[in-house]
Amino acid sequence: MRICTFLPSATEIVYMLGLGDSLYGVSHECDFPSDALEKPKVVRSRFDPDTLSSSEIDKLVTEMMMRGENIYEVDVDTLTEARPDLVITQQLCEVCAVSFEDVQQAVERLDSPANVLSLDPHGIDDVLTDIIRVGVHTGRDSPAHHAVFNLRARIDLVRRAVAKAEDTPTVACVEWLDPVIAAGHWIPEMVEIAGGRDVLVSPGSPSPRLDMKTLTDADPDVLILMPCGMNVAQARTEFDALTSLYEWREMCAFRNGRVYAVDSGALFSRSGPRLVDGLEIMARILHPDLFSDPTPEEFCVKL
Repeated sequence: MRICTFLPSATEIVYMLGLGDSLYGVSHECDFPSDALEKPKVVRSRFDPDTLSSSEIDKLVTEMMMRGENIYEVDVDTLTEARPDLVITQQLCEVCAVSFEDVQQAVERLDSPANVLSLDPHGIDDVLTDIIRVGVHTGRDSPAHHAVFNLRARIDLVRRAVAKAEDTPTVACVEWLDPVIAAGHWIPEMVEIAGGRDVLVSPGSPSPRLDMKTLTDADPDVLILMPCGMNVAQARTEFDALTSLYEWREMCAFRNGRVYAVDSGALFSRSGPRLVDGLEIMARILHPDLFSDPTPEEFCVKL
């Protein structure tokens, strides 16, 4: 089978199922495992986000969507050369990845038909189910079920560990800093499993834009900054550049030294198997006294 993936989480699932050699095309954002960097790119962004600030990216994306322009482009020539039997994409967010409609149109132009599988999870169970679905579509049912069994076991270990906690801290997870966007979908559920209470979004709900007052009024015990697609260093740089730092620093989380920047691009914003790694780090953030292992600084730093 020849596979093309249009989102990083799908690429991670394909590799986890031992299908890296069957992967003939990936998106421009697929960087894990490192072998994915060498694969042909079947989708590209129409602008370079590394040259822009959070507010500039938001303004540009908003303007493009209002004009009906695509944020991402399918490289039809590369897709044609890949000759895929299976294309894995999504319909969850047109800001995060190429639209489902664009993928469908590109696939329809291929000389030979390809199956299109859309992954659109809103919670942890949905992510695990998607792993099974990819396994079924690729003939890797057994490895998929084995992987999901192990991931569920790790999730259960977190649940059992935080069950010993004496408190349930209030938590705010922010996936964009300027403007403020709270992290939705699977993130509030991760907070709950990790022994906290999300004060901004309920599990499974979309990520809402907030005004600064809504965030400061929520006044969480713990604040986790996870700008979508950014690593720790990028998140820290974005935060330090904010003009509203005074308002942020007035919150309880800052006064108590419980503000963290995490590697969202690796462990939180992608709906793949490494969300469980993110869950384990989140549990250590919320209940450090219950865990003996330190949190790796490459994935999480205290601000």
